[in-house]
Amino acid sequence: MHFLPENIDNYAVAHSQREPELLQQLSRETWQKVLAPRMLSGHFQGRVLSMISKLIRPKSILEIGTYTGYSALCLAEGMAKEGILHTIDINEELYDFQRKYFDLSDHGDRIVQHLGNALEIIPALDVSFDLVFIDADKRNYLNYLELLLPKLSSGAVILSDNVLWSGKVVEKVAEDDIDTQVLIKYNKALNEHPGLETVLLPIRDGLTVTRVRE
Repeated sequence: MHFLPENIDNYAVAHSQREPELLQQLSRETWQKVLAPRMLSGHFQGRVLSMISKLIRPKSILEIGTYTGYSALCLAEGMAKEGILHTIDINEELYDFQRKYFDLSDHGDRIVQHLGNALEIIPALDVSFDLVFIDADKRNYLNYLELLLPKLSSGAVILSDNVLWSGKVVEKVAEDDIDTQVLIKYNKALNEHPGLETVLLPIRDGLTVTRVRE
């Protein structure tokens, strides 16, 4: 979902850093072989993720929702030399696809894959995270936030994807639309939490940048 006029969106992409060749290959293979390829972060948002990570230089990154590994590789670009990226996904069919591209990158030995339910995996991770990217099932965003807050270092950043949800967050919500209902509550919770600072960016389908107050 794009909220900018197409010509402005194209101009923004054209005047942003080029997509690395490995990610171009990953994107092509995803579109050729994997269901729902629109789930990819893609060139522009991927460069945003990379830039934010490079500004933070995190030692520990957590990603909830790996898909084919594109966003993990973008986030890993800014990781400190001794850093580790943990990424969680429930789809075992994509595990080998992800691993292939992780190992082709410069960061493969520092990317740890976790297969299963993130609600069960997160509590078992004995790590204080500097950067978190949430891009998984929307109805659990609030649950993820609750689990994550005790595991965030001072000044840590949470990136939340799809927070505009194709514009549904500003429309009348159907009673059975649980995802949109949760996202509305989640966006409100981030903005009103006394320990967090938040800005919602209309990038692609909405990307929230949230910082833990020091």
